[in-house]
Amino acid sequence: MTHIDLICVGKLKEKFYADAVAEYQKRLSAYCKLNIVELPEEKLPQNPSKALIDAALTKEAAAIRAKLPPRARTVALCIEGQLLSSQELAKRLLIWETGPTNRLCFLIGGSYGLEEGLKHEAQVRLSMSPMTFPHHLARVMLLEQLYRGFKINEGSPYHK
Repeated sequence: MTHIDLICVGKLKEKFYADAVAEYQKRLSAYCKLNIVELPEEKLPQNPSKALIDAALTKEAAAIRAKLPPRARTVALCIEGQLLSSQELAKRLLIWETGPTNRLCFLIGGSYGLEEGLKHEAQVRLSMSPMTFPHHLARVMLLEQLYRGFKINEGSPYHK
């Protein structure tokens, strides 16, 4: 069974996001072992300078690196990443499941995204859309797309 780690910067505060994540955790349990790690987002003042943002991203990246599981394929979610359709993501899941490791680790940054170095260290950079979404919503969207990918791969009518 595939192991999927989701390392997220920022804690879900809104109940509707937490409820959606819990629902997809339950659904995904039939297809993978899912582990979600929430790391604290660095506190920044209103209108922070680029230097303050960069320092915060560096601290967050260090916390993420400390939680990376060994030998996992890392996938950084970032706007400049590759755009995949649901079917293309499903195909990738099949390839990744049968690769040298069956452990995937998805990275979702906080309000200011992920540190550049961390994005470049990831084996895959994935974009949900060229649009900007709240990072908490990105977590829900990723879980739904993973579930959809597993359903596509089993030939289920879930994906229409």
